Amino acid sequence: MAIEDGSGIPFDAWRLVGGLEVALDVDVLFGAYPDRDGPPGAPEQVLRLLGEHRIRAAAVASLRAALFDVRSGNDELIARAAPEVVPVGAVDLRDPIGAARELERLAAEGVRAVRLFPDEQGVEAGFPSVRHVARLAARLGLVVLTGGDVRRFWQPFAGLGASVVFLDTHFYHLGDFLVAAADEPGFHTSTRLLNSPDALELAAAELGADRLLYGSRTPHYEPLVPLLRLATSGLKPEEIAAVAGGNAERLLRRPQS
Repeated sequence: MAIEDGSGIPFDAWRLVGGLEVALDVDVLFGAYPDRDGPPGAPEQVLRLLGEHRIRAAAVASLRAALFDVRSGNDELIARAAPEVVPVGAVDLRDPIGAARELERLAAEGVRAVRLFPDEQGVEAGFPSVRHVARLAARLGLVVLTGGDVRRFWQPFAGLGASVVFLDTHFYHLGDFLVAAADEPGFHTSTRLLNSPDALELAAAELGADRLLYGSRTPHYEPLVPLLRLATSGLKPEEIAAVAGGNAERLLRRPQS
């Protein structure tokens, strides 16, 4: 893939990516947003796109579960569990009682993680439902993948000992994530929006590279962008390998003690 560098001269992005592969992408969706133009998000199409970008496996959530029907969407996704698909449940934060029941059901089904969609569901960090779901997810040992502005959404998870991956951490807000995560060893961030010249390096220096997880939001974001940033970062090879899947494998595939 050729990309212009701003001078009008194209460069080969894949040459810069080199041999980097992603063992487990923490931010992938099956399905489509009905109110947005974009790719349809059929599972076969999404998996093909991941393969084209050297992403071998993904933690996948269902937009059907998040936007239409929680239980059937989650069940469809669980049925697709495979080495290349790690199912991530979804709940409706507008229905905290139903969300709690679904968390318990997902945990009983062996699902290791739940994804929260606060922006899509019109829910704010200070709503009681978010804290209620956060507490129960922590008690059940579920890893939480959450959207939303990290400057607000860290608060419902504070003090719970929860394992949380903030999927929307922007490099403008990285400082806020770093100071919040300094007191919360279970706080992690996706690399999707950490595309400034030193964001990955700063996060690794302050917290350790084990807090960074590669995320692409395929098919609703360009997976090459975070891949290219990681490949050209100043992280050590072992740190790059951890960010490109090792950390996600630890959180999402291995049973927690």
